[in-house]
Amino acid sequence: MKKIIFLFALVGLIAACGTQTQQEISKLQRPVSEVPIPDWSHNAVIYEVNVRQYTPEGTFEAFAAHLPRLKELGVDFLWFMPIHPIGEKERKGTLGSYYSIKDYKGVNPEFGTFEDFKAIVNQAHELGMKVFLDWVANHSAWDHPWVEKHPEWYDRDSLGNMFAPYDWTDVAQLDYNNHEMRAAMIDALEFWVREANIDGYRCDVAGLVPVDFWEDARMALDNIKPVYLLAEDEDETALLNKAFNSNYGWSFHHIMNAVAAGEQNVTDVVEYFENLYETYPLGTYPMHFITNHDENSWASTEFERMGDAVKTFATLTFAIEGMPLIYTGQEVGMDHMLEFFEKDEVDWSDPMNMTPFYQSLIRLKKENRALWNGKAGGEMTIIATEYPEEIFLFKREKDNNKVVALFNLSPQEIVMDASVGISGEYQEYFSKKSMTLPFESLTLNPWDYKIITINE
Repeated sequence: MKKIIFLFALVGLIAACGTQTQQEISKLQRPVSEVPIPDWSHNAVIYEVNVRQYTPEGTFEAFAAHLPRLKELGVDFLWFMPIHPIGEKERKGTLGSYYSIKDYKGVNPEFGTFEDFKAIVNQAHELGMKVFLDWVANHSAWDHPWVEKHPEWYDRDSLGNMFAPYDWTDVAQLDYNNHEMRAAMIDALEFWVREANIDGYRCDVAGLVPVDFWEDARMALDNIKPVYLLAEDEDETALLNKAFNSNYGWSFHHIMNAVAAGEQNVTDVVEYFENLYETYPLGTYPMHFITNHDENSWASTEFERMGDAVKTFATLTFAIEGMPLIYTGQEVGMDHMLEFFEKDEVDWSDPMNMTPFYQSLIRLKKENRALWNGKAGGEMTIIATEYPEEIFLFKREKDNNKVVALFNLSPQEIVMDASVGISGEYQEYFSKKSMTLPFESLTLNPWDYKIITINE
């Protein structure tokens, strides 16, 4: 990520200092990621596919009917939750967890066949979309063939027994000190890129697996074709040096929930970005979301967590630096926690259809280069106002494109003035109404937001 600059509205600009602060120097010395960046990721939006719950049939063939709709929605990456056979030993629930993998090269027969999945990949590619698989490298099902054939590939507890990490009792912990197991895991990763022509992976609990394994895997995969890797991790930033293009914005997700609940405010949002830019290797970024399969099934829906601020925070995830995620059913305003181990399908006729809203967010991102991902987009300039706990104001610029984003992250009406270093009459993106910069006596309703795009 890039350097963050603070401007102070209403009190004028602070005179430039002749010497750099230690903080500025440390930011300039941050490492540059060596991870290759596929061109097709520059302005991309990820969509998470829950095959089991997507249709009454819960199959690839039934899901295929939704591909034209998803193309019209505007998403670029289809991230499929694990599609592999699910372990039966110590299975949770009736259908089991997608993350209990019985065969890394197999397909869950409930979803269809390997050829059915390849057909999905081919159809998605024909529509200009990419396909990711969810990969579970840290552990396998207890009835994975490796348990019997290669018991030395599994970690042991103090008594010498295989064990389940955390409370994930349906899986056994793999041992990454074993290089034969590492080679077999990389071989399986290569299989799906080579044989199914997928375009990347979302890697489950990536931080529990050694960094050097992921670096070796990335090199092997890129030797086949350019791929994109997303780490389900936030703490191990070394993963972003040579292996992963992006990771999870877990902290920011929790901050958004806390702000919606009145437990945190904009000062925490600003602090998040300040810390983020100091730790991320240049060229990498987080994936931002208001919901995903974990949050929806185990926490609550975005409507329960965020209430009247759902659209506000959804818009924010598309405006800040990073790649936004849309989860299965989010685009129709699904207000239901999907079962994780049982069949519990999405109701696509939900009357709270939010598809036009998400289409507008995707167009906003794609049509404004300032909002693109990583180095392809513009850096955020956060602008402080007289309401530091309620108002989040920033601008991003890239080439001849500028975006000014203003969010009232509070349940209070705010009347504010603010200078953003730009003057003139412009059109607000959502309302299409004229808006004057700088802001003077602007009234913002609770959880209100304004996006102004400028092309010069």
